[in-house]
Amino acid sequence: MAEQHGSGVEGVRGPGEPAPQRDPGGAAAPRDARASESGARRRGRRDAKEPTTGWGAVKEILIVVALALLIAFLVKTFLIRGFFIPSGSMEQTLELNDRIFVNVLDGRTGNIDRGDIVVFEDTQGWLPEAPRTAANPVRGALEFVGLFPDSSQQALVKRVIGVGGDHVTCCDASGRVTVNGEALDEPYLYPGAAPSDIPFDVTVPDGKLFVLGDHRNASADSRYHIATGTGFVSEDDVVGTAFVIAWPLDRFQFLHNPAEVFQDVPAAGGQ
Repeated sequence: MAEQHGSGVEGVRGPGEPAPQRDPGGAAAPRDARASESGARRRGRRDAKEPTTGWGAVKEILIVVALALLIAFLVKTFLIRGFFIPSGSMEQTLELNDRIFVNVLDGRTGNIDRGDIVVFEDTQGWLPEAPRTAANPVRGALEFVGLFPDSSQQALVKRVIGVGGDHVTCCDASGRVTVNGEALDEPYLYPGAAPSDIPFDVTVPDGKLFVLGDHRNASADSRYHIATGTGFVSEDDVVGTAFVIAWPLDRFQFLHNPAEVFQDVPAAGGQ
């Protein structure tokens, strides 16, 4: 059989047949593409190393600040809030001008026990109306996001002595407060202060708390408001439980519930 000539067979070129033109997108194209991609990567690395300037830098700072304020606001709303101590009613556990932080979750979930130090809103008029002061927008903003102790509402801080259903009295033959028939030895009392100079005998309603200051002689607490029917604090008014003194630094300490004081107290109705 005669040998075939022509372009009909791959790789064979007939006499006089012109050589095929190199396709611009053929074998040479991948090398050009690789070179182009390599150059782009080098330019990208140089661009990435260049510092952000002008409006871009300002925008990044504003975003960081906004995120920080948002986190602070969420922490204040759902986790922790700061307060300062304006009186000596909780001495010597808490002293005048101490800055404390409270666990907001305890207030929201009702996780409150005898012995806890609680901050609660004054919805019953225990405190005289606070004098109005000139608004400070900077302080107001810091209070709003939780970076400054809240002064927008009146609040009190006391220790929980009785919870819903508890029978709380004072005093036994030794001058001590009793809860459900069990006398309390209270090591947190201000030195020299009696457990109470005011006799009382109450049963705490469900959903309420009976609270006293550690400096009993300087605390207008539940005892002083029994006669007016406002002596019990609603659990709904509790902001949270105090867990740390954060300022001044020489006073920094964590606050603990003195569980040993109440460990022998029987359940409500079980005395």
